[in-house]
Amino acid sequence: QCQLSGLWRNDQDSLMEISVLRDNGDFQGQYLTRVTLSGGCAQISPLRGAQHQLGEEGWPTFAFTVRWEKFSNATTAFVGQCFVDEGGKETLSTMWLLREAVGSLEEDWKATR
Repeated sequence: QCQLSGLWRNDQDSLMEISVLRDNGDFQGQYLTRVTLSGGCAQISPLRGAQHQLGEEGWPTFAFTVRWEKFSNATTAFVGQCFVDEGGKETLSTMWLLREAVGSLEEDWKATR
């Protein structure tokens, strides 16, 4: 079984800490990114999400958002699934979309990465 709560490190050396999951699958935590849009130092930002609760079989899917604080006017949405290999190592596989604030509707084309 995959335990989503805890401390996770990604390929870019950013850290994510997820608090204990509530009974309904909701969770919250914080994200310490090493990669910033402004090129600044690492910053902690809040995250909120939900995990799809499964029975004993299968690997759970989840989604969460990070509201980047203090260094960017952007929000990122992550979706993913948790896997456990034969050795017991847990891995989160995710995809993300980042939405950055722009000044006008004409600039909307460059707002999402």
